[in-house]
Amino acid sequence: MMTKVVILCGGQGTRLREETEYKPKPMVKIGEKPILWHIMKLYSHFNLYDFILCLGYKGEAIKEYFNNYEILANDFSVSIGSKQKRIFLTDCAETNWSVTLADTGLRAMTGTRIKRIEKYIDGSYFLATYGDAVADININELIEFHKKTGKIATLTGIRPPSKYGTLEIEGDSIINFNEKPRVSDYVNGGFFVFEREIFDLLSFSDDCVLENSPLEILAKENQLAIYKHEGFWQCMDTYRDFELLNSMHNSGDKPWMIWEKENEEYFLEK
Repeated sequence: MMTKVVILCGGQGTRLREETEYKPKPMVKIGEKPILWHIMKLYSHFNLYDFILCLGYKGEAIKEYFNNYEILANDFSVSIGSKQKRIFLTDCAETNWSVTLADTGLRAMTGTRIKRIEKYIDGSYFLATYGDAVADININELIEFHKKTGKIATLTGIRPPSKYGTLEIEGDSIINFNEKPRVSDYVNGGFFVFEREIFDLLSFSDDCVLENSPLEILAKENQLAIYKHEGFWQCMDTYRDFELLNSMHNSGDKPWMIWEKENEEYFLEK
């Protein structure tokens, strides 16, 4: 039985309207691949290949992407005839992925979407995250941390860079300028681990927001742990975020793509 990875892919992405007018946010690209692919590659790097995608806004685009994935990812030859035959000429690195595409409603909130895929969860725990953020999180360490806590839920806490620079002042003089300081408090960065008991706090009603009552109840009952991630994390919430991630990717600065980094280190050692 493989651990399931649930990815929330149903939001409308209104703050990224330049890109989401015609596609769902998880299909917005970093480089040549959708951000959703980058997120799934992170999990698969840690041998987690069984995905459940909670679809909503323009979910048909995600269905079409995975339905045609092998065609899009490989070179192939087609033999035209009464029984069309397709021969793939290259290997696809993602052939071990299992992807369940679940329509969880156009207007459903995050908690509702997770509740509606309960029937696909067959293990004692599962992982979940948002479909619009990348990070260099060690997923194995996250899972082990969660198991040690014995709690119902673990969320990954991150401290993103502030949008505003800070000034260190002496008298009337600025003696230091920090362009992108980290915010002092941790915020919810997604990358959850949930025990099955989480479903008891969720409902099928469209207005069940995971981050409101369910997590608040768990916190009050001391059943919500935080895994503190001090490494890279970046969401794609606005067009500015989209430009930042693509600028980093195009320059070769791709800290979230740890699957590439470790391959490069392996070949350097060889």
